[in-house]
Amino acid sequence: MTSHISVVVVDDDPLVRAGLRLILGGAPEVEVVADAGDGAEGVEVVRRERPDVVLMDIRMPRTDGIEATRIVSQSENPPRVIVLTTFDTDDMVLQALRAGAAGFLLKDTPPDRLVAAVRAAASGEPTLSPSVMHQLIAQVSRGGAAGPDGSERHTARRRMSALTDREREVAAVLARGRSNAEIAAELFMSVPTVKTHVSRILDKLGAANRVQAAIAIHDAGSP
Repeated sequence: MTSHISVVVVDDDPLVRAGLRLILGGAPEVEVVADAGDGAEGVEVVRRERPDVVLMDIRMPRTDGIEATRIVSQSENPPRVIVLTTFDTDDMVLQALRAGAAGFLLKDTPPDRLVAAVRAAASGEPTLSPSVMHQLIAQVSRGGAAGPDGSERHTARRRMSALTDREREVAAVLARGRSNAEIAAELFMSVPTVKTHVSRILDKLGAANRVQAAIAIHDAGSP
């Protein structure tokens, strides 16, 4: 667990920013070091403050949260970005995850869960529930999200080439939204072995969670 967690809040609604400051201020190890009112300002603030976690609204003027997330995630030692939304539009969330977000939260998330999500993100843990991950992976499989551009496809294919044959088999099943137990049953493997393979797949694909891995697999045109 990170002993001190610095956070930047990026949202165009000053009331939302104030509310998030108030909520996170109740956690002794969490400090909101700065906030910003749009994506462009948010990028500058993140570069200056170098926080551990960024809470990023999706829809904002000038630079939206998806583009801001992409810029921030390409920086050296990037923070963990959690996108905030008042809606559950799968395509928007998937675009944010493809841009590098580590997870997402609805703006009406209860305070205790919000603080827990920030702690989890700072520790490198997933900030997407298994049920949400399954839904989003299914959306990717149906082709409902905006597809990758040439650069994204090239990067995904390069990373996929680093997988072993067995890891590719596991990745193909993971990309269909299957759990570790389901992967184990389909490929006649033990669950601990599957967990090891999944961990290596996430690392090689540069993915923070199973949704990002599924996106990368589909971006590469595989399976």
